[in-house]
Amino acid sequence: MFELLRKWLKYFTAKGNVAFDERADPKIQLEQAIRDAQEQHSRLIEQAANVVANEKQTQLRLDRSLEELEQLNGSARQAVLMADQAARNGDMDKSAEYTRAAEAFANRLIGVEKEVEGLKQLRLQAAQASDQAKAAVAQNSTALQEKLAERQKLLSQLDQAKMQEQVNKAMTSLSETVGKDSPTLTEVRDKIEARYAKAMGHAELSGQTVEVRMLEVEHARMNSEAQARLAEIRTRLGIAAPEPAAGSAAAGSPGAGSPGTEDAKPGEAEQASPG
Repeated sequence: MFELLRKWLKYFTAKGNVAFDERADPKIQLEQAIRDAQEQHSRLIEQAANVVANEKQTQLRLDRSLEELEQLNGSARQAVLMADQAARNGDMDKSAEYTRAAEAFANRLIGVEKEVEGLKQLRLQAAQASDQAKAAVAQNSTALQEKLAERQKLLSQLDQAKMQEQVNKAMTSLSETVGKDSPTLTEVRDKIEARYAKAMGHAELSGQTVEVRMLEVEHARMNSEAQARLAEIRTRLGIAAPEPAAGSAAAGSPGAGSPGTEDAKPGEAEQASPG
């Protein structure tokens, strides 16, 4: 039972992670990753500062011990000289006191020498740790700078991806139906072309009706009457009718010119006969 519950817990945890990754904003996740890296770098700097501080403190203790060692050496030497001088002067009591003082300085000197040796070892270790800490900070700083540069690159790619998605969406809306009341350009074009073709068909059919032909006949009759009236006016004024153009004569009706030509031939024949 416990094993089954653990499996279900793992399953729902994985499912929740997948759902979270699908809905999470990549820009926010990127900022979180950069913030975590910056916080980690700050903690590393703090730890490195403590290591460097330990080295500095060890160096200060070593310097004080070396200074004390030098003073003890001087004091022990001075005590030996004063004991020897007192012995030469015959003052054995003072000589013994100075000798005991010199021994005390010598004992203290031995202890400080051991302390100095220990501090030297500690300082060496602290210096190595400090160098490692500084190198780690420098390396992590370089990695952080690379991450910051990578963030700018990823943000730029993210903006380009969003823009391309908008372009793809806009292009898709031009060829696909967005909703029930949103036809595509193809559908609208087909509808307009069908309406235009239908209107042209009606116009073509309306040009072949009886009423149109009657209007054409009426217009021809009016033109014929107008030409006849112009001929009468020219006759009264003694003005000859204008010569038709070559093309007009060729295209004209043969019945209009043929009778005149046939009438003229008999007359010419009659005039030629008496002569």
